[in-house]
Amino acid sequence: MATCHACGLLSRMAGRGFVSVCPRCGARLHLRRVASLARTWAFMLAAAILYIPANTLPVMTSNSLFGDQVDTIMSGVIFLWRDGSWMLALLVFAASVVVPMAKLIILAVLLISVQWRWRWRPQVRAAMYRGIEFVGRWSMLDIYVVTLLAGLVQIQSLANIRAEAGAVAFGAVVVLTMLASQSFDPRLIWDAAASSDSATEPAPKLSLSHADAP
Repeated sequence: MATCHACGLLSRMAGRGFVSVCPRCGARLHLRRVASLARTWAFMLAAAILYIPANTLPVMTSNSLFGDQVDTIMSGVIFLWRDGSWMLALLVFAASVVVPMAKLIILAVLLISVQWRWRWRPQVRAAMYRGIEFVGRWSMLDIYVVTLLAGLVQIQSLANIRAEAGAVAFGAVVVLTMLASQSFDPRLIWDAAASSDSATEPAPKLSLSHADAP
């Protein structure tokens, strides 16, 4: 049995040598996602490379009567902390710095564990995957703020706000980590555990009674 990746219908796979197709939507069925590890590695490594400019390059430039100001993610966090909005500073730091880094680390652990066929706590690793898949969309807090400000504050003679290269890099990091989590097949976590269980399962013992004895 296999679940269709397009419509979610559970269907029976065709025999060996035949192509399995979903009877409802016509999509091709696979027991495991094709090239799941390769695509996940590619998305994850690209996100890790862009994570550096996303946190070092400016994300926003504001021009006003009081002068020009260039802000990065960390400079915004420091400004909020010094201004007394420490709760908002912690929220921005967690959503923009901690969460993307944690997603990259967890994805790397999951990929290595599958390739090296770890049997360590598959339930915990499956919960880790569900966690990064759930929190992935909430990492766009800074991008939402920059987009709203750039769209609203466009008074040419008084103030002007525009997004910079850091915002583009950060948005790419979030999108790439989301694509990496969607490309990863969590069923691969259980393959090593299933193979180890079948390998260590004792063979059934045959007992003969007096009536069955020759």
